[in-house]
Amino acid sequence: MHAWLCEDPLGPEALVWRELPTPSPAAGEVLVAIKAASLNFPDLLIVQGKYQIKPPLPFVPGAEFAGVVEAVGAGVTGFKSGDAVAAFAGTGGFGSHACVSAKQLMPLPAGFPFEDAAAFICTYATSHHALLDRAGLQAGETVLVLGAAGGVGTAAIQIAKAAGARVIAAASSDEKCAQCMALGADISINYSQGDLRAAIKEATGGKGPDVVFDPVGGDLFEPVFRSIAWRGRYLVIGFAQGQIPALPLNLALLKGASLMGVFWGEFAKREPAANAQMMGHLAHWYAQGKVKPVLDSVLEMAQLPAAFARMASRQVIGKVVLHN
Repeated sequence: MHAWLCEDPLGPEALVWRELPTPSPAAGEVLVAIKAASLNFPDLLIVQGKYQIKPPLPFVPGAEFAGVVEAVGAGVTGFKSGDAVAAFAGTGGFGSHACVSAKQLMPLPAGFPFEDAAAFICTYATSHHALLDRAGLQAGETVLVLGAAGGVGTAAIQIAKAAGARVIAAASSDEKCAQCMALGADISINYSQGDLRAAIKEATGGKGPDVVFDPVGGDLFEPVFRSIAWRGRYLVIGFAQGQIPALPLNLALLKGASLMGVFWGEFAKREPAANAQMMGHLAHWYAQGKVKPVLDSVLEMAQLPAAFARMASRQVIGKVVLHN
């Protein structure tokens, strides 16, 4: 097999393409021939040594991938050679093969392309868990999605619309705003221009959004929280801007608002039955055409450095996918 190896977490430029022995699955594991893998923001952090999880060196990065089962380890039931699967395993995806726990696999229904499947689990599971489980989003409510043109943002737009919500998509350029409108957003805001609070006020008739979906953090956090509706729910997804913001807690008191952390990976570990039910729901929505990953570009696996550069440019709309 071949894979991108992180021998020293100094960033994407330190990754090396290596030929490695193809592993055999241990008990409870499955060997997957990887057909496609996608980039997520934690993939960048983990090869920079900045992520909260630090795998033993060396390791193969790539949290999310899809492919075909080649072999199963002792005790594995429910999967067999030839099955199409997707996985969110944390590492191992940027290569030709990976061994992964059978518990981390999602069986793919017929007709689910590998490129879509590789870009599906993390963003759609995060967005569904955030909006419907944590925030309890109801039809008719208004959702403000920050970073709306990114992978998790585009998923949040689709899920919120499928749930019957009104969606305000906030992004950093007119081009990204246009793409969000094409995905079904009801209104868009370019937050690189003008007064963000004034734009939110106008878009909501002065009420503010009922739910804020925030994977950006940084200097957007406080002005957006100040704009939230009474009894609003603010979903903390991540910090793509780089800065982890602080909040004067009196703002939560004055708004009667809730600040909600969203950690889908931990939810999946602690509540596997609920997570499996959610993934089945999302697969059903995919089959109905209600949700579909937005693919910014599809590159060869050997082009991982170019894929990271594309992500770093902050011009990505949706997700970057690699294929073997």
